[in-house]
Amino acid sequence: MNTAAMLPVGHDRDRHCDLTGTVALLTGGSRGVGRLLAARLAQAGAVVGLVARSADELAAAVEEIKRAGGTAAAAAADVTDQRAAAAAVAELRDRLGPADVLVNNAGVSGPAGPMWDADPAQWWHTFEVNVLGTLALTRLALPDMIAARRGRVINVTSHAGVYRWPLMSAYAASKAALVKLTETLAEETRPHGVSVFSVDPGLLPIGLTETALRTVTEPGTPEARVQDWMRDRLAAGHGADPDQAASLTVALASGRADRLSGRHLTVADDLEALLSRIDRIERDDLHTLRLRTGALRTGS
Repeated sequence: MNTAAMLPVGHDRDRHCDLTGTVALLTGGSRGVGRLLAARLAQAGAVVGLVARSADELAAAVEEIKRAGGTAAAAAADVTDQRAAAAAVAELRDRLGPADVLVNNAGVSGPAGPMWDADPAQWWHTFEVNVLGTLALTRLALPDMIAARRGRVINVTSHAGVYRWPLMSAYAASKAALVKLTETLAEETRPHGVSVFSVDPGLLPIGLTETALRTVTEPGTPEARVQDWMRDRLAAGHGADPDQAASLTVALASGRADRLSGRHLTVADDLEALLSRIDRIERDDLHTLRLRTGALRTGS
């Protein structure tokens, strides 16, 4: 996907989000959603550092950003390899400066099928990438943010993390863990001037969805059933616009919505509308992952 060709410099949606002087670190930035987010952060003025496994794809992503007039650098690492991740972050810090914004985008969909049929190692690997990878990168970026008393961490999550996704239990459970991690970390970092967000970009026609739909599967298998569900949702118009997902990320990176720190936000949310009722959101603890309870009726 050529994101530089898709999006002109100075994209209209981001005209109120000037990230000049901001260093943004982004994982999973070599392809799909991550590559798009990196391009848009750079177009808004951020200096972008990319971390992903594929050195070749990272180089292509950096070249796209540079051709569009932006500034970027990359370091290859698997986010589940904490030593390699630390080396990559240190390299990018030396080249670009400490990160003001961290976007934890790297993720995998995990195995498809009933939980009891899943290979335990594959199931747990989903947590290693989606949760442990986020933990590792956040631990590496936070000390500089805390020292500067400013910073933003954006965790890319999913509707599956606050609802459910049968046949995709590892993915849903790992994203739920990230939503709750976001809430807890936001409270821990609030006194230090650091904001943390959970962002559901919606069902996008790129990234993990695109990869899943390209995979050849046997009819009737769990993988095929998940593919059919994705195709049906996209065909029915229930997919999300990658452009809107990128705009939401840029807006959060800019600091416009820091009072929403700790909240789970979606691509369908209107940030200005949410901020206009922030007092109620804070009072009633809305946009968080909570147990819903109610009085049980007795008798008839």
